[in-house]
Amino acid sequence: MLDAQDVRRIALSLPDTTEKIAWSMPTFRVAGKMFATLPEDETSIAVRCPKMERDELVLAEPDKFWIADHEASFAWVRVRLAGLEDENELRDILADSWRQAAPPRLLEAHPGLGLPVAD
Repeated sequence: MLDAQDVRRIALSLPDTTEKIAWSMPTFRVAGKMFATLPEDETSIAVRCPKMERDELVLAEPDKFWIADHEASFAWVRVRLAGLEDENELRDILADSWRQAAPPRLLEAHPGLGLPVAD
């Protein structure tokens, strides 16, 4: 099963990412902008997700995704680590969130990072 160390290792492997404690929990930032948090019990992560996509994710896979009450008005979704299939899925989710927070210079330098792989 995936755990907090997997989250930390993968998040910090993304370009220009740092870890900073905020609200008494680890947060991960790209160029200073937050893209993931590891809430207190470390069984889930919060990541950036456009609201329309977020709502679809929660409806499609409620055992994996949910919206925390205090994040309902923001474009964030929670992800249960136990609900993920494998490390690749975690990497995809973190990279997608990273893309949403990364500045244009990093997106240009890493054009494929976080994009779905074509079948």
